[in-house]
Amino acid sequence: MHHRTFISHLECSRSGERLPAGQVANLSPQGAPLLVRYDLDGARRELDKGTIHAGVGSMWRYAPLLPLSDPDNLVTLGEGLTPLIRANRLARRVGMRTLLVKDDGANPTGTFKARGMACAVSMAKELGARELAAPSAGNAGGALAAYAARAGLRAHVFMPRDVPRANIVECQVMGAQVTLVDGLISDCGRIVAQRATEEGWFEVSTLKEPYRIEGKKTMGLEIAEQLGWRLPDAIVYPTGGGVGMIGMWKAFEELGALGWIGEKRPKMIAVQASGCAPIVRAWKDGSAVSRYWNRAATLASGLRVPKAIGDFLVLQAVRESGGAAVAVTDGEILAAGRKLAEAEGIFVAPEGAAGVAAVEQLVRERFLGCDEEVLIYNTGTGLKYLDTWDAPSVPDGGGP
Repeated sequence: MHHRTFISHLECSRSGERLPAGQVANLSPQGAPLLVRYDLDGARRELDKGTIHAGVGSMWRYAPLLPLSDPDNLVTLGEGLTPLIRANRLARRVGMRTLLVKDDGANPTGTFKARGMACAVSMAKELGARELAAPSAGNAGGALAAYAARAGLRAHVFMPRDVPRANIVECQVMGAQVTLVDGLISDCGRIVAQRATEEGWFEVSTLKEPYRIEGKKTMGLEIAEQLGWRLPDAIVYPTGGGVGMIGMWKAFEELGALGWIGEKRPKMIAVQASGCAPIVRAWKDGSAVSRYWNRAATLASGLRVPKAIGDFLVLQAVRESGGAAVAVTDGEILAAGRKLAEAEGIFVAPEGAAGVAAVEQLVRERFLGCDEEVLIYNTGTGLKYLDTWDAPSVPDGGGP
């Protein structure tokens, strides 16, 4: 594995202030997410697409564009390089010529969260952290528990009490200290921030450290490679915290700087549940940031994020790409997930099903043309949501 990293420094996503790499870091001095920057001129001179294509069969084939310096600190379960499936029968049903499903349910722990946590835990190990903590709507906790166990580190996971049972059991079996909270992921986040300070834990909450986004960035790198170093016309992405959206947009910027893709960028489409749609509301209002969504409620637990710390970066990607932000109901999510499963044999998480529902809506509204190549990102396997798919009724949505 080609492992020389081209990491250069960390950068405040708001002010552009530079901070040195190679240190444990959470937010910038301005309280904003930190982004990892690379020497892309150097990488362009030394790397080529052929070297990447011949690399290991995981996301670590992109190691030169990831932050880990010493491969001895690599914590991996083989994450990444998930299937990109042509969904021809579903495409015909929704009136599209080409629909692709990127199925991250095939990752270790059954979700896309494996990417971010593999990178974050590897970096935590490299930088000397011993105990890690995060709030989770379910799947990030499971991934943290798995990679912390693999690394020999302690994990503390705080989850809403009503997350899918599979997520709770998964964390407990892998040795994480699990605390169930009567409230939302935002309530869990406040507890983690306080306890981490008191107990000396390293917080790996969404966008509160710079490395989960680098693991998620590989989603975009993979899409480009799997399509022969080009990009689709649109990417439909279920958006809670939005790290994947931010990561993919960052990946396309870096690939462009390397000269590996052309100037075309996909329309980035953020999908939320109608019972918790702060990004959609901000996009429609023309706001740069979102407002807290009161009484957040949706059966898609990963979308029940009332206020994302990186909302301004998500909205930036949507607007710069000429994309959109779309809300779908819980009923539409369940119907769309069943339609995908029956048409293609792909059993997805409710969040992934939300992407199918969004495509149906955007085709009806003619935002998406029938001749466009559209990629739906499925973030997890439906097997972790049996209680949701088996539920006899759909809960009411919340309100703004």
